[in-house]
Amino acid sequence: MNKVGIIGWPVTHSLSPAMHNAAFAALGLNDWSYELAPIPPDIVGKGLRTLRDEGGFIGVNVTVPLKEKVIPYVKADERARAIGAVNTIDFRDGSGTNTDVLGFMDDLRAYGIEVVGHRVIVLGAGGAARAAVYGLVRAGASVTVVNRTPQRAQVMLADLSLSAGLMNADVKTLDEAAEAGASLIVNCTSVGMWPNVQESPWIKGVPFPKNVVAYDMVYRPERTRFMEQVEQVGGRAVGGLGMLVRQGAAAFTIWTGLSAPVEVMFSAARNALSAR
Repeated sequence: MNKVGIIGWPVTHSLSPAMHNAAFAALGLNDWSYELAPIPPDIVGKGLRTLRDEGGFIGVNVTVPLKEKVIPYVKADERARAIGAVNTIDFRDGSGTNTDVLGFMDDLRAYGIEVVGHRVIVLGAGGAARAAVYGLVRAGASVTVVNRTPQRAQVMLADLSLSAGLMNADVKTLDEAAEAGASLIVNCTSVGMWPNVQESPWIKGVPFPKNVVAYDMVYRPERTRFMEQVEQVGGRAVGGLGMLVRQGAAAFTIWTGLSAPVEVMFSAARNALSAR
């Protein structure tokens, strides 16, 4: 049996087992399985060794709060080192990478959202924001980061400048960023996530840029308050389920060497969400 899974603390909320096991079944990979593998943050190294040496795992996905903590125990690639987070490990060669960037940028392309030469507002300065800024700037976008604590956003951009040479990004208040205009706003915060579905990361009274596209990384609920706000002023809104599915699809290909059945994974993720 070829076992893969997801580590984090906790992992019971994860949609990944439903997505990957549906993908294995669709491709007839009956000797593959995807399992939950919770690891407490204080025994990350031991937990990884146990899964690899005793559990028979080929690889794992990594979710919070372990994405940064696993880096000393893997051969992190350039992308993972630049972002400062690993979310996919292959035990066969000890490698660690970050497929969040791939999932995000692939989903933007799937929805026909252009970023080259465009101005983008990124909300947040955590791990998801780091991945988004990395992908957007490398793709040719001009990025403005808005965060409740501007100093944290400035530190994030300084880190990315040192680790990846990213320069085309700055920090502004939401008022300043909105007034300067943007074609895309990306919510990289958890504001609006279930159960706090009436919350929005957009400050009341600040007008949205005209004809803007909003991408909300939150996927539960599939339609967030933030997305509704954008649509009410004539903008376009896209939820984050596609990013989740596509980062998983990238991990699937790393482990199996096969193209992932993305639509199958989408369907399984939606079914798992609706069952909760």
